[in-house]
Amino acid sequence: MRKLALAALGLALPASALAEVPQCSIPPQVSAPALPAPDGPRRVLPVAGYTLALSWSPEYCRTRARDPRAAFQCGGKLGHFGFILHGLWPESSPGNWPQWCPATPLSAETVRRNLCMTPSPDLIAHEWAKHGACMTATPDSYFRSSADLLRSVRFPDMVRLSHRPGLTAGDLRTAFRAIPASAIRVKANPRGWLDEVHICYGKDFKPAVCTERGADDSTPIKIWRGR
Repeated sequence: MRKLALAALGLALPASALAEVPQCSIPPQVSAPALPAPDGPRRVLPVAGYTLALSWSPEYCRTRARDPRAAFQCGGKLGHFGFILHGLWPESSPGNWPQWCPATPLSAETVRRNLCMTPSPDLIAHEWAKHGACMTATPDSYFRSSADLLRSVRFPDMVRLSHRPGLTAGDLRTAFRAIPASAIRVKANPRGWLDEVHICYGKDFKPAVCTERGADDSTPIKIWRGR
């Protein structure tokens, strides 16, 4: 049922909604990184919902244009990104989530195929190992589910929002069409610039109220657009 629900989302929406990259040039060959060592305890828990974590790439790349570790995302060779997929996270209960379930290795082709969605091989490996393996049996099914859900998001005009005087976190929430504001968590860095947007879903993959909302609606927020 979970796969059917996600497949329906993907078929109903245009592929252009998948990413905010006009053109993304995938390299002909990419190496698959080894799966990372766990940074916390293994927790095998029932899945009660999901979080789709979207990173605002211009802010991340603001100080990393010359960092070789961020070359795929920030170097410009793949493309210039807006929102990128940080990860799709299974949730169990508030403040508790499954993580670090037994995971199969990634293939180089799986990494390559998903670089336009998550332009970092290391992040792809981390998200599969820490979160994805607690959702699905294979990396390909996890990233297909992630892509289907991401495709359902209608991104706002971030250029227009970045110029809006007095922009608040509440303004950003309401700019996401077809997603209730209560299902959107806004994360800003200590300097007040947009860092991430998290969309909360129930077990049925329908938007659900976030138990933690991040920045309050009245919080001023700035959007760095990069170049």
